[in-house]
Amino acid sequence: MTQQHEQIATLGGGCFWCTEAVFQQIRGITLVESGYSGGQIHQPTYEQICTGRTGHAEVVRLRFDPALVSFANILEIFFTIHDPTTLNRQGADQGTQYRSVIFYHDETQQTIAREVMQRMASLWNDPIVTELSPAPQFYLAEEYHQNYFAQHPQQAYCSFVVAPKVAKVRKLFLTKLR
Repeated sequence: MTQQHEQIATLGGGCFWCTEAVFQQIRGITLVESGYSGGQIHQPTYEQICTGRTGHAEVVRLRFDPALVSFANILEIFFTIHDPTTLNRQGADQGTQYRSVIFYHDETQQTIAREVMQRMASLWNDPIVTELSPAPQFYLAEEYHQNYFAQHPQQAYCSFVVAPKVAKVRKLFLTKLR
């Protein structure tokens, strides 16, 4: 359960190991969980998600205190750590499970997301293709996916893909760090 003042955000920007590691650094975000949303089957597994046939995206569900970090700030970070102009792809990761998506939890989040997407569009040469949809059921990913970067910083994917994103956020959003 969330505290009364806390809100939920659900975002997909490629591999959830990257987005999880970044948002764990941000002050005001009290919980980051990796999981799956937006597909057709109940309680999908990672193996099912990897086929690209379930319709789910790898996402993070964030619990945050809007007095410390706004939803707009979260989205600004989100658009900094992935390429929102590539359809169903982030770097070498390809498939609908890696799509750029904002699952909004209320009309206010939907409005803020549209405004941020419009503002951020000028930073990219190509149009933003981020999906903006109502938040569907969230399924928590398997335990071994939770806190992945913190537990496996020397793993190759973490060293070459996740660590640079974390470093970028630490540099660009210094005042937002824990």
